Amino acid sequence: MITVLDGAMGSELRLRGVGSATGLWSAKALLDAPDMVVQLHKDYIAAGARIITTNSYSTVPSYLEKENLSDRYIDLTCLAGELARRAVKESGEYVRVAGSLPPLSESYRPDLVPGDSESLPVYEAMAIALRDNVDLFICETMSSGTEAVHAARQACAHGLGKPVMVSWTLNEQPGAGLRSGDTVAEAFKMLQGFEISGYLFNCTHAEAILEALKELKKMTDKPIGGYPNRLNVVDPHWTLDNEIQTGMRADIDVEYFIGMAERFEAAGATIIGGCCGIGPEYIAALSDSLGATK
Repeated sequence: MITVLDGAMGSELRLRGVGSATGLWSAKALLDAPDMVVQLHKDYIAAGARIITTNSYSTVPSYLEKENLSDRYIDLTCLAGELARRAVKESGEYVRVAGSLPPLSESYRPDLVPGDSESLPVYEAMAIALRDNVDLFICETMSSGTEAVHAARQACAHGLGKPVMVSWTLNEQPGAGLRSGDTVAEAFKMLQGFEISGYLFNCTHAEAILEALKELKKMTDKPIGGYPNRLNVVDPHWTLDNEIQTGMRADIDVEYFIGMAERFEAAGATIIGGCCGIGPEYIAALSDSLGATK
C-alpha cells in the first residue's frame, strides 16, 4: 500500500499568483496570502495526499534576510505549521502533517552547507517551532550526508519524539549518489546513530530516484520512497537569485510521472509524492493509480 505525499508548494503558489521565483520564494505567501497556503494544502488533501508538508522550506534566515526579516524565521516557521494543521482540520480527513526542515543556504549546493555552529541552533529552533503542529518531521532536499545529519540530529533531539524521516537530493545522473558525491550507502551510514523512521529521495529526476531506491532497499526495512521534480538538470552553481535558469522538463507529463511512480513501487517504495513542478493534478492521478491509502 502506498502512502501519498503532497506535491510542490513554491512553484504551485507562483502559478496561483502568490510567492515569488526569487527572494523570499514560498515564504512570501506566508506574509501576503496565508489563506492561499491553506487552500493549496487542502487541494493536495482532496487529491489524495495523506501526508502534507509545512510551507517552511524558505522560512530560513538566509532567505528571510533578503528583506531584513531573518529575525522572524521562528514566527514564520510556526505559522507554516499552524496553517498546515488548519488545513487538515478544515478538510475533515485523517492526514498527517510533516514539518519541513530544509537546507539552510541553497538547495542542491553541498558546498554551501553551513557548519555545525550555524546549522544546529537554527534546526533546533525550527523543530521547536513546528513540533506542536506536526505529526512527523522530514529533513528534505539534503544534498550531503552532513547536511542530513545536522537536520536529523535536531529533529530527533527536539521534536518531542515524533517520527523523523530524511530525504536526500541526488545527482541527476542515475547511480551517481548525492549531489555532494556521497554515495547512498555513505549517507545512510551517517544516520545510523539516530532513530530515523523512513528514508526518501526528492527534488531530482525520477530516473535517479529509481536507481537509488534499488540501492536503499538492500540497506533497510524501514519505509522508503521518493518525490521527484520536473526540473531540468540543475547547474552546480545555481542559486535562487543568480542568473542561472533551470526550467522544466517537457517530457514529464502526468502519464510519465505515474509510470515512474509504479516503478518506484516495484522497487520497494511505500511513500510517493512530488516536488517542484508536480501539482495537485499529478497527485490526484497518483492517488487514483496506486491503490493509495485513503
